[in-house]
Amino acid sequence: MDDLEQAILLASDSAAAAASPPVRAEALAFCARARDESPPSSLLRLCLSGLASSPHTQVHFWCLQSLHDALLHRRLVLPDDLALLRSSLLSLAVSSHAASPPFLRNKLAQLVALLIRLDYPHVYPSYFLDLLPPAPPQPGLTDMFARVLISLDDDLLSQEYPRSADEATDSMWVKDSMRAQCVPQIARHWHAAASTLRTADPAAAAVALDAARRCISWIDVGLVANDVFVPLLFDIAMSPGSAAPLAAAAVGCLAAVAAKRMDARAKVGLLRSLLVAQQALGSPDSGLKMAPLVTTYAAEALECYRRLGASDADGAAALEMLEEVLPAVFAAAETSDDEEVDAGSVLEFLSGYVSMMKAPSEKQLGHLGRILEVVRVQMSYDPVYREHLDVLDKIGKEEEDLKVEQRKDLIALFRSICRVAPAAAQLFIRGLLVTALSSAEASVEDVEVALTLFYRLGEAVGEEEIRTGTGLLGELVPMLLAARFSCHTHRLVALVYLETVTRYMKFMQEHVQYVPHLLGVFLDNRGIHHQNAHVSRRAGYLFMRAVKLLKAKLVPYLDTILQSLQDVLSQFTSMDWANKDAKFPSSEDGSQIFEAVGLLISIEEVSPEMQAQYLTALLNPLCHQIESLVMDAKAQGLEESSPRAISLQQIIVALNMVSKGFNERLVMGNRPAIGVMFKKTLDVVLQVIVSFPNVKPLRSKVISFLHRMIEILGTPVLPYIPIALRQLLLDNEAKDMVEFLVLVNQIICKFKSSASTILEEIFPTIASHLSVILSQDAFSAGPASNTEEMRELQELQRTLYTFLHAMATHDLSTILLTPSCVQYLDTIMQLLLFTSCKHKDILLRKACVQIFVNLVKDWCTNSEDKITGFREFMIEKFATNCCLYSVLDKSFDLRDANSIMYERFGDVFIKKFVETDLTKVCCPPDLAKQYCQKLQGNDIKAFRSFYQSLIEKLRPLGNGSLVFR
Repeated sequence: MDDLEQAILLASDSAAAAASPPVRAEALAFCARARDESPPSSLLRLCLSGLASSPHTQVHFWCLQSLHDALLHRRLVLPDDLALLRSSLLSLAVSSHAASPPFLRNKLAQLVALLIRLDYPHVYPSYFLDLLPPAPPQPGLTDMFARVLISLDDDLLSQEYPRSADEATDSMWVKDSMRAQCVPQIARHWHAAASTLRTADPAAAAVALDAARRCISWIDVGLVANDVFVPLLFDIAMSPGSAAPLAAAAVGCLAAVAAKRMDARAKVGLLRSLLVAQQALGSPDSGLKMAPLVTTYAAEALECYRRLGASDADGAAALEMLEEVLPAVFAAAETSDDEEVDAGSVLEFLSGYVSMMKAPSEKQLGHLGRILEVVRVQMSYDPVYREHLDVLDKIGKEEEDLKVEQRKDLIALFRSICRVAPAAAQLFIRGLLVTALSSAEASVEDVEVALTLFYRLGEAVGEEEIRTGTGLLGELVPMLLAARFSCHTHRLVALVYLETVTRYMKFMQEHVQYVPHLLGVFLDNRGIHHQNAHVSRRAGYLFMRAVKLLKAKLVPYLDTILQSLQDVLSQFTSMDWANKDAKFPSSEDGSQIFEAVGLLISIEEVSPEMQAQYLTALLNPLCHQIESLVMDAKAQGLEESSPRAISLQQIIVALNMVSKGFNERLVMGNRPAIGVMFKKTLDVVLQVIVSFPNVKPLRSKVISFLHRMIEILGTPVLPYIPIALRQLLLDNEAKDMVEFLVLVNQIICKFKSSASTILEEIFPTIASHLSVILSQDAFSAGPASNTEEMRELQELQRTLYTFLHAMATHDLSTILLTPSCVQYLDTIMQLLLFTSCKHKDILLRKACVQIFVNLVKDWCTNSEDKITGFREFMIEKFATNCCLYSVLDKSFDLRDANSIMYERFGDVFIKKFVETDLTKVCCPPDLAKQYCQKLQGNDIKAFRSFYQSLIEKLRPLGNGSLVFR
């Protein structure tokens, strides 16, 4: 034992700093061998010796833990060993060891609880009677007995943890035996301990009541809910002299009594008895001191009311008791920072209370006002985070994310109140706004939560109510528009203010007199000109939404708007882009403002003259800046991350955004002068790609602008396209070719055969680029196929097939037959054939089959073919591999191209397919004959049904493994 004791001390955490690592490792190994390799009986006696003789707590803990492990893993099984362990532990529990440190008492209690589970009551029925302290209760014995009950609850009895079937059986067996044998004595001990030790040893009294709380759910509630015990618990809970842990334990017992499961009518009686015992239970003071109890009490009363109904006398009584304790509940809820208050339980009750209301009475409306105040308090930010939330540093971001999560249930509760009592909610919001506006010292937190609730009110009311200004909205929205809070510079307040104004923008559709106020919000220092850059950007986006919603109603204010935005619009042409130390905005900054201005200028209510004037003033400075930057960059070079490159990106994005308000009908039909202006702008933008085709970010922005110009200029843009496409085909990677092909696809869909000359010029270059990187050998299988590079290739492959499909369906397939392109035809056909038959993406297979179908229609007639060998290719290769072999694969979702093949190739197709291909796959002659008959008939639907049946019959014959050739 001496060696083991020394090893335990060396291995302990307290000796870690003193002992060298090798010595400590050797000590740990020695302890492990003693625990794991000693015979069970020897280990038992070794540990009991250590508990009896060693003065060190580390040794005691190791011994108790080793015994627990041995007992838990059934190493100690001999009756004599178990009897020795039992007697020794019971002796320790009632001896001076009960006064040892808490961690040792807990470990001893855990070991005794495990023995009880294994032995009680069939082997040793008197555990609890042996452990039950005699009267009058002494602190040490009371503490030890309570810890045993608590450990037993944690390890076996409590239903709050998931239990196995065996554990559930053991738990029920122990509870039944205790109820029959000793629970009344134990309950009397709890009362005696609470009354005797509340002053002499509050900690021991508290742990005794904690044990009682855990057991109330399964014992006879009358043992605690009586005229003796309940008054004592209330006295402890409410007495100013009670120690906080003891008072909390008493409240826990009372809450457990209130939560006891029973019939609803019996529960009403129980709740009534608690109210009689503490007539001030509904006072705010009770809420502050007994929050768990009043919350549980209210929730149980509400459940009784739901079960019994308002027409039942007990149900009505339950509602009365519920409303009597509501002031205490509100007081508890408003102290949500108190660790003893379960904010989730309070919120769950309040949500249930509101949901049961139909037509609130005056009294209930008063309660709803208090609930709204609870919501406001719990939704408010802690002022300690104010600065962090303004700059949104790491701490501020974490707090903001946490508050978003915390507010979810509160917002749901607020919506419920808005639904039940909309007038009360609006009146509450009005009070918050008036208070915030009338005080020069209104805090950031109070203003933010007031605006947030007003925003959420807008979610609860309908769009029609907002538009017409139903109820108090006709007063609240103008008040909001005119608001200037003392803390408006704070990021949180500014953002939620803008979002709330945006929520109610439909109000201006019916109340146009407030449009100037709305514009003021977005255009002054509350919005786009706010000192916080993030707020300013968000304001730009929301202003764009306002323009889209109100459009024509803003035309009278167009001059005012443009004048107010002049500094923002001109920032792209006034920055010192040669200054390397300057901080430049990203290419997207301010883009929404340009989109908003473009939307405004494009409104047809604006006269052609003014429209041209506004657009000239907007486009010309940007175009001149592009020309100046291109000239400088040609002389000095241009890197992707240079200020000039960023400037060019930003200006092209701005031009793109301006164009979003315009359409082809307006630009090229009604007001062609606008079209001329955009064509000049396009000419300027193309200088960028001509001069710097290898600057990838610029390339993407130019492509995006080209998409818009194709959309709004139509056919007149065709002369500009070849210049751009030639430059865009230089030095391309896979993702660059995807962007390029998407642009070409738009050109095909927009201009159809009018684009044939352009396509004939660029197709050879496209084909030569893609024939190598998209060969069937370029795609690996396994983990390598999940790389970014491979995903880019796969995306390019899909885009290529979309491109070929567009050509085939827009009368452009003959381009493939031109002298400059025909050399790539075989490569394309083989790629399409492989994909039609073997690609894992069934949608791509279908698309490629459709391409072949269209090519057959275009190139093959009954009289002549446009290209020699294509008919034979389709019959020999496509029909065999795609129409038969590939569909025999069970992974294929049956579709067919048989009918178009027969339509164009006639009896030659039938002869080859039936006599050769179907014979190779062991097709019975009668089915082959039916195939011919169905195919030559006029009922396509019947043929497809038969063909599917045919394939399903051929698959089991072992044809699913045929290899594509």
